[in-house]
Amino acid sequence: MTSAISDQTESDGLLEKQTTKNPSIEKIALDVKKALNGRSIVFIGIMGVGKSTIGRRVARLLNMAFVDADAEIELAADFTVSEIFEKFGEPYFRTGERKVIERVLGQGQKLLATGGGAFVDPDTRDTIAKSAVSLWLDADIDLVMQRVSRRKTRPLLQNPNPRKIIEQLMETRNPIYAKADYRFISHDVSRDVIAAEIIELLNEKLVLSPDTKEST
Repeated sequence: MTSAISDQTESDGLLEKQTTKNPSIEKIALDVKKALNGRSIVFIGIMGVGKSTIGRRVARLLNMAFVDADAEIELAADFTVSEIFEKFGEPYFRTGERKVIERVLGQGQKLLATGGGAFVDPDTRDTIAKSAVSLWLDADIDLVMQRVSRRKTRPLLQNPNPRKIIEQLMETRNPIYAKADYRFISHDVSRDVIAAEIIELLNEKLVLSPDTKEST
């Protein structure tokens, strides 16, 4: 059974004002970080769901370092992700991705945003499980398409029908994403509101009910 934060009915502006001025979020974030006991947090999910943009905000609330796995891969390879796919193919990229994630998670507590295909790899899932809490950022297809349309460089979307590609990826990957420790269903509000809601979800799971994990 999975749980999710329900959609809010207030306006984005009002929600953001309430969240950013609510000192209890900072206190809750402190409790969450303590409950993590040195473990990292790894955001997983389909491309465009907001793992990096939201991850930076959650990391800031937790006073935790943020790392984008794709950025680390590009730095190590001296190629962009698109160039790696084009020159060497996806299997080569996944191998490098696995090594980078293992290295990053071995360097202390942080919030790590992974690429959409990272968690599909069983070895990568095992690496994440050993030292981190995994959080699946989920969203409906319309919201994902709204977000991915802002970036034209995603290699898997260089296709005349990107929506069909996303639908196929969600169909095959969502059952694997469901293996994550926790799930958060994103919705169309500001990133700061989403970040605060994720802190609240982590508090519910790690602080208030520390012995429970989601199952599907």
